[in-house]
Amino acid sequence: MSNPNLKENKLKRAIAVSLRGIIKAFSPVLYVKCQYRYITHHKCHLNPPVRYTEKLQYLRLFVYPKEDEVSFCAGRVTVREYVKNKGYVDALIPIFGVYDSFDEIDFSTLPKSFVMKCSHASGFNEIVLDKDHMDVESSRKKFKKWLKTDYGKKTVEPHYSKIRPQIIIEQLLEEDGSLPVEYKIHVFNGKAKNLYVVTGRGNDIRYTELHADWTPFDGSQFNGWKKADVCPERPANFNEMLALAEKLAEPFPFVRVDLYSIHGKIYFSEMTFTPAKGTLILDDDPVDFEMGEWLDLSKYLPNSK
Repeated sequence: MSNPNLKENKLKRAIAVSLRGIIKAFSPVLYVKCQYRYITHHKCHLNPPVRYTEKLQYLRLFVYPKEDEVSFCAGRVTVREYVKNKGYVDALIPIFGVYDSFDEIDFSTLPKSFVMKCSHASGFNEIVLDKDHMDVESSRKKFKKWLKTDYGKKTVEPHYSKIRPQIIIEQLLEEDGSLPVEYKIHVFNGKAKNLYVVTGRGNDIRYTELHADWTPFDGSQFNGWKKADVCPERPANFNEMLALAEKLAEPFPFVRVDLYSIHGKIYFSEMTFTPAKGTLILDDDPVDFEMGEWLDLSKYLPNSK
């Protein structure tokens, strides 16, 4: 049965859209509470937060904006230095360049296929399968707009606002002619607890939620995303992937570390500190509280100091 909280009232959405800019400017905290209530249908308790999704809101508003290392690791360019310093330079995806503007890019020097990403945001990406058929003018307009966007201000994830807007061009990773499987590992207080596996990218995309021991964690399926019909095969090097994720996540109370494993080689993708802004609608609501118990924020809460 689908989660009833996924249903949206069109009138309610129209009212919310008309008011969100005003509320965001007036009070980011009030905006986040309203956004959380609107999406999840739950009141957002922040004093103290209990649910996993509430604790993500607390980190989003009060902790991660103050931590420069969070912004450093959320940036697609700067995180490469962090990964290198942690001893995982071999896991970095090869790049063809970093640019401050789209017009700096000399496409004649690039291979046939590649991936273009903005350094300071989530989702500001373009996969180029064949540059000879690329609509360069369309891409130019898109990236110019993206580079001017204060993503942190737009989404009320302030840690993004500290990241220098740039374009990074990476090698396009493929596995047997298709986009590779992605492993998104959630690390709580230094311990990998669960993940979701993204399969069928570019075709029939599926998201399969698992515990870190590779047993099903169906209750943590969220936002109506469908899992694979058959559970993905556990990579032979999965324990190495967990160790890498935990090493990168050491300084942080929570972070999602995204990795690939292609023909036995691990590649690092990115670190995400507030997945989906923390506004997740879990298939099994009690799981929100279960995962909340995994995340200890006591050192960050006012009453614990």
